[in-house]
Amino acid sequence: MSTMRNKVSLIGRLGETPEIQTVKGDYQVTTFSLATHERSKNKAGEWQDNTQWHRVVAWGKIAENLSKLGSKGAEIMIEGKLNNRTYEDKKGEKKYITEIETSAFLFIGSKAENDSQPSKQ
Repeated sequence: MSTMRNKVSLIGRLGETPEIQTVKGDYQVTTFSLATHERSKNKAGEWQDNTQWHRVVAWGKIAENLSKLGSKGAEIMIEGKLNNRTYEDKKGEKKYITEIETSAFLFIGSKAENDSQPSKQ
């Protein structure tokens, strides 16, 4: 393999309904959380649940489509790449963020199944 690739594929549920924003004049972006869930047995043979929350960002047409079609609790498959970035907060402290920049998505299951998912308050 001549190049190494930064590629992420996840299947999970939307933690919130994606909302589109316009930044720097005319760039459309949406950010949302995605929950992935695994079950495994521990050394004692008992089942353990492990839920991971991921920060996801989408730009342009993908952001627009996600904000139109996505709703909290919907099961979705996303593909993209891992991005690490930094910024300074209002106190001048350096903050680090790891997020997945989405290049493609696919809703899994029927619309009725996705709409009937219980929502967290």
